[in-house]
This record gives sequence, C-alpha cells and structure tokens, in this order.
Amino acid sequence: MKEADLVRHFPRLWHMAEDGSFESIRTHGLLSTSSLLDLYGVEGKERIAIESQRRPDSVTISKAGLPNAIVRDQKPMTESALEKCLAKDVTPREWFEILNDRAFFWLSRDRLRGLLGARAYRGRPQTILTVDTASLLNTHRDRIELSPLNTGATIYNPQARGRDTFLPIVDYPFDERCKTRTVDKAVVELVVREGVPDITDHLIAAHRIYKGMQEELWRRPGTDARDGP
Repeated sequence: MKEADLVRHFPRLWHMAEDGSFESIRTHGLLSTSSLLDLYGVEGKERIAIESQRRPDSVTISKAGLPNAIVRDQKPMTESALEKCLAKDVTPREWFEILNDRAFFWLSRDRLRGLLGARAYRGRPQTILTVDTASLLNTHRDRIELSPLNTGATIYNPQARGRDTFLPIVDYPFDERCKTRTVDKAVVELVVREGVPDITDHLIAAHRIYKGMQEELWRRPGTDARDGP
C-alpha cells in the first residue's frame, strides 16, 4: 500500500480508551499494554497473567505517584478458538504478547460506532480519540502496521492469523484486497508497536461517549467541530 493512499482513504483514525483515562493519556501517551506494564513496574506472575494470557476481566494496576490504570479485558477472544485459527508456528501465549505490544486504531468510523453499540461497551462510557493519520504516519511510520481483520476477536467464524497478519504499510496488499471488497473493508486495523508516547501531537479531538451522547473533552484549536467520532 502507498502511504498517500492510506492518508487519502483514511484521513482519520480512532482509538477507544477506558473512561477517565484521557488525562493520563495526555501525560504519558497512548501506550501499548506492555509499555503500560513497564511504566507501572508490573512484573512476575502478575505481568504474565495480564500480558501473556487471556484477560477474562479488566485489570486495575497501580503504582505510587501514578493514577490507577485499567487494562481492558479480552472477552471477545478465547484460547480454544485461537488454537483453531492461529498459524502453526504461533502459540496463544505468543499471540497475546504480540497484541499487547501494540496500540490499536480503527480506520473506519462505522466500525468504531459498531463497537460502541456492542453489548460489552454500550452500557459504559468510553473515551474516544480522533487522530490525524498523516501526522501519526510522519512521525511513527517505522512502527506502524496494518491488519486485514479484528485481531482481538475470535467470535463467530475466526479468521486465520499469524505473525504476518500485521504488515508494514509498503507490504500491505491493499489493491489486491480492494478487488473483492469495498475500500473501507480493505484495511481493518492500524497499529503502532509499543504505542504512541506523543499522541497529543497527532490528536484532533477527544470525546466521552455514553448512551449515544457525546461530550467533548478536548479539541485541537482550529479544527472543525464536526471532526470526531
């Protein structure tokens, strides 16, 4: 895929974060789970349970001098389903660790809104970050990868996945995929390995969404008030 096509077709990206997390994100950046565990000094068995195994429930971590942080659950994914759809050279543990080393963005507003309406999320407020694709790309292109599927879900008919599911932009078969599906479905996820410590440099707006109502938490000066989730 060409970078120009990525920016042209997907000028905005969206990340869904835990309610109340925006101030911490502004201070420390949008970190991957693994980077967050580094920041909070989580090690040993506690780290393995969060980073290397399925999280059936969200986990709260803490450290003196830092606000409590919540690591989201992984309910849409099960080890039994992963064993059926994972490449033979990848174990469920390795897959969890691959996912936890990345920060995730949706390229489609429709997918974001579908997730907000899902049973697991519609009953709780969510923080939504709207990000400028070109800005993020210009700074972090070497750590950006694209995925053709929702890599954190195995419900219904789980798609095959493995180490080559996440590909650098230049290696992503965008044109080939567009032959059999619409553009908005040709790329599902954009990820940044280790996360985005300077996320505010690329942020357009942040909103709190609950039961269909939006509250604007922050907006970059000069941006269109309609630019968001």
